[in-house]
Amino acid sequence: MGQFNDAIAAVYVALALCDLFECELNDLPLTIVLSWMEQKAAAVLWALFYLGKKDMLIGPILPAWANDDIVKVLVDTYNLTPINDNPKEDIARIMG
Repeated sequence: MGQFNDAIAAVYVALALCDLFECELNDLPLTIVLSWMEQKAAAVLWALFYLGKKDMLIGPILPAWANDDIVKVLVDTYNLTPINDNPKEDIARIMG
């Protein structure tokens, strides 16, 4: 349950920052890496999509339901990017 609670807390903080700075969620310099270790991650992912969040990373292993067609739609629509197997490269990409 830790991942789900951490994600909810992160979303609440992000939404509070949006209110404070009068901006949209995607305007914040926020990087979300959604680790796919539990089924609860699906609820977190769909909730973030509902809030309009784009440009997230997912991995290290894609969920079983994410076939090539689904991944293409998620990448094209939400700029959801699968992380690769090299954490140093992923961190470098996140840090800019």
